[in-house]
Amino acid sequence: MSEYLDIPAIYGSYIFGDREMRERLPKAIYRSLRKSMATGEELDPVVADATACAMKEWAISKGATHFTHWFQPLTGTTAEKHDSFINPQGDGTVIMELRGKELIRGEPDASSFPSGGIRQTFEARGYTVWDITSPAFIYDSGETKTLCIPTAFCSYTGEALDKKTPLLRSMEAISRQAVRICRLFGDTQTQKVIASVGAEQEYFIVDRATYNKRKDLIFTGRTLLGAMPPKGQEMEDHYFGAIKERVSNYMRDLDVELWKLGIPAKTEHNEAAPAQHELAPIYNTTNLATDENMLVMNVMKKVALRHGLVCLLHEKPFAGVNGSGKHNNWSLCTDGGKNLLDPGKEPQHNRLFLLMLAAVMKAVDERAGLLRMSASNPGNDHRLGGHEAPPAIISMFLGDQLTAVVEHIIAGNDERVPSVSIMKVGVSTLPFIRRDATDRNRTSPFAFTGNKFEFRMVPSSGCIADANIVLNTITADALCAFADELEQAEDFDGALTALIRREMTAHQRIIFNGNGYTDEWRAEANRRGLPEIRSMVDAIPELTRSDSVAMFERHGVYTAKELQARADVAYELYAKTINIEALTMIDMVGKDILPAVVRYTKQLADTVASVEAVGADASVQRDLLARVSVMLRQAYAALTDLREKQERAAALCGEAQARAYYKDVTTAMQLLRAPVDHLETIVDGALWPIPTYGELLFNV
Repeated sequence: MSEYLDIPAIYGSYIFGDREMRERLPKAIYRSLRKSMATGEELDPVVADATACAMKEWAISKGATHFTHWFQPLTGTTAEKHDSFINPQGDGTVIMELRGKELIRGEPDASSFPSGGIRQTFEARGYTVWDITSPAFIYDSGETKTLCIPTAFCSYTGEALDKKTPLLRSMEAISRQAVRICRLFGDTQTQKVIASVGAEQEYFIVDRATYNKRKDLIFTGRTLLGAMPPKGQEMEDHYFGAIKERVSNYMRDLDVELWKLGIPAKTEHNEAAPAQHELAPIYNTTNLATDENMLVMNVMKKVALRHGLVCLLHEKPFAGVNGSGKHNNWSLCTDGGKNLLDPGKEPQHNRLFLLMLAAVMKAVDERAGLLRMSASNPGNDHRLGGHEAPPAIISMFLGDQLTAVVEHIIAGNDERVPSVSIMKVGVSTLPFIRRDATDRNRTSPFAFTGNKFEFRMVPSSGCIADANIVLNTITADALCAFADELEQAEDFDGALTALIRREMTAHQRIIFNGNGYTDEWRAEANRRGLPEIRSMVDAIPELTRSDSVAMFERHGVYTAKELQARADVAYELYAKTINIEALTMIDMVGKDILPAVVRYTKQLADTVASVEAVGADASVQRDLLARVSVMLRQAYAALTDLREKQERAAALCGEAQARAYYKDVTTAMQLLRAPVDHLETIVDGALWPIPTYGELLFNV
């Protein structure tokens, strides 16, 4: 790569965005397409054909030979089926073609995707439908370039089989209810309220050759075994530290790939754990931010391989050091650019903001279980609740100023709350600093950070659609209840004041500005009646509670059938994930670890015999042999127990199976890991069959 990088020239060069549409489409076609994108009106067939033709010509100019409908099934990943542009002619030649109907709708085989019983295996037909608001893009796989068309994915009978469809529904729901609120405050201009997201992505980078020697990393994405090295993250020298040259080169390459795709990768740094890093983009509309984050994860992994590295997105790839999350920064803005979550200089008198704040308080308090479920996957169970990530208890951080505002409102106190202050740092050459309205609380799962809420529980490998579907819908439901009440009020000002005070009083318990890592907070949360849902398996029933179903159906986001399907898929996902982990652990311990330990005991036994044969003291060798033999017996017994529990769990199905894996199999895995990790600290390093944590975390 040359020294000079013309970023403006390459930025967005791989997306068929507004710039390309303006240049390549006739003006009338362009205006009609933009109108459909803005209003959601059905695309005229003539416009569709013209757009498809222009998109195809642009893609071919970039080197693409195929196109695909790119979608997000319930696997939590992305899916694609490639079709070439060729259309054979009668004279034995071909023309390159993409028709409007191929752009708008596709028909992939839906039978092998998880559907939670919505579709039977023999019912194969499904449809992909172009999300006109998300631009098509070129995915570069080196020798192959493919035109990717972002789409929704639904069954033959119309149910959503993906993440995008309910996300788009939830965005419409929050917009409808927020516009009603705007109207109550005399805003007649706003036609749409847009949920926006900035998703910070944490990840680990390890050496590829070292990674390839670990079956657990290859099959599960995390280390199932491993003792802590002499140094971990306790020196706190990796966080925001100088980025190593090899990683810096990777990040530069990653930025370029993302910028080509129009993804505004803005910030990158070392995170708390060794080999851990973070990338943060600029905000975007929620469905675009979701598409972009799925691409970010894909490109991260692809680019790492070029550098002889591997990107680990698992929530807890290494025990004993910080895991990875995804900070979901969520805000609401009108189509005129007004941020509805901006408190302004005098939040105590910003009645629209206070009503929005009351709605979010109500939503988060009443629907805490759904939020917990939206941030659930098997990997996140290892991360949440530790002294590194938000606890499994949902609470809301507001900071001192806003908390004081809420307390004044509840008490009926009209005394002015002090506004943002100027901070002096005591050095004459440094300027005064205007203090932000809120501090940052990294222990809070749901924190107000100035003009947005940061949902910190989201799993690093997960799709952010799940969290934002819930955030949008529960807030829409609270706003709907408020609008229903205020629209009927004869005295709007009096009714508004009473409603804000009533709701803040009812949901004040959700506010907690302290250290969420402490046992004292867990006790206090229990006293307040806040739920603590420790596992994904315990969170899944939140989807199918009668009040959850009623809310999602009320706003047209999910049907009861779609929710039950997602619950079934979640149980299946959990069971399959833990089963793969258990089988991998059984394989590693049975085939690699125990044989290595047996070889070591033989060496020790031979040494004892040799030393004693010459009349020397072999007590140290004999003691070491005894210790290793005890650990070996414990490991063998634990391995046998894990095999039995895995086989019993595998014979079950549905929720019962998931609960068996959670209660029995994961416990058996922990019991097996303990003696194996202890053995790693004793056995001759030359005999230990897998790379250690030290080699993985510090060998980049």
